Amino acid sequence: MDDELYMERALALAKKGAGRVNPNPLVGAVIVKDGRIIGEGYHQVYGGPHAEVNAFNSLTEESAGSTMYVTLEPCAHYGKTPPCVDGVIAGGVVRVVIASLDPNPLVAGKSVKKMEESGIEVCVGVLKEAADKLNEVFFHYITHKTPYVVMKYAMTADGKIATHTGKSRWITGETAREKVHQDRNFYTGIMVGVGTVLADDPMLDCRTGGRNPIRIICDTQLKTPKTARVVTTAHQQPTWLLTACLDEGRMAPYLEAGCQIIQVKTKEGHLDLKSAMVILGERGIDGILLEGGATLNASMLTAGLIQKVQTYIAPKLFGGSLAPSPIGGAGIDEPDAAYQLTDTTMTPLGDDICIESYVLKEQKPCLQES
Repeated sequence: MDDELYMERALALAKKGAGRVNPNPLVGAVIVKDGRIIGEGYHQVYGGPHAEVNAFNSLTEESAGSTMYVTLEPCAHYGKTPPCVDGVIAGGVVRVVIASLDPNPLVAGKSVKKMEESGIEVCVGVLKEAADKLNEVFFHYITHKTPYVVMKYAMTADGKIATHTGKSRWITGETAREKVHQDRNFYTGIMVGVGTVLADDPMLDCRTGGRNPIRIICDTQLKTPKTARVVTTAHQQPTWLLTACLDEGRMAPYLEAGCQIIQVKTKEGHLDLKSAMVILGERGIDGILLEGGATLNASMLTAGLIQKVQTYIAPKLFGGSLAPSPIGGAGIDEPDAAYQLTDTTMTPLGDDICIESYVLKEQKPCLQES
């Protein structure tokens, strides 16, 4: 029971690094001796000391004979910092309790083996489910090299994301919108299509005091208005335009405004989104909050690029056969062909509800682009 108690503290510490350590994992560490916490820390910023080092740096007494609780297996390789496992061994820790093993091939059980060979007792799997969920972005990114994508949309109780005139502000209330901004801090990138830019002229920033995400605009023909806020504020918050346009003259104003232009090949007249994800992964984008309209949502889902779905539902009705729903495209032919969602949770947010589900990995494609 004590193991779970101290691991809960380590997980709480790990969460403090949200939005600051990407693409590294969120990690917390607690050092306990004779039933007392004598040191604790978390990974605070990318490139900075890891959780274990910060825990040792906060010691109130010698760590010899202590137990360390850490949410992720200590690193075993040289990166921007030395291997944490060596520090754990040198610190005289006699027992290490780990929540999750690190899927990084440079670690992947090597630290456990090294500690056990040094005489340290190692226990793995305490609060593993919670630790795995905390680092689901990192686990996906380190194994697939592409971003973890969360499709987020807000809709009315009758499934509309806008009125028949295209107006959508505001569907949900303040509490729900605050959570969205917390997620914008958490994920490295935020993605929309050019249609959303044309319709709403959004800022796509974080207004809760966190880190602004990198704005990623899918714009095949480079139609983003040069007066759009994502362009005019590109020096303050990064804006990346994914496009198939090769016209240097058309690209020049965006580059002068501070935007980055990323060339992506096309597939059937649209951006090849699978190729785009590979490119973004190579550029360090580990996670994306997809706030696209119905067309981009359908394309991403069809391409099999969505890992999680966030559905915000407001207790109101728009009606209208022409009012858009969250997923566009042609849709499915038969109910049995639907995309299946799993591990669903529901969270009340003021008068609204947030439903989070994971896209079942093993299923046949069923949507077609219109």
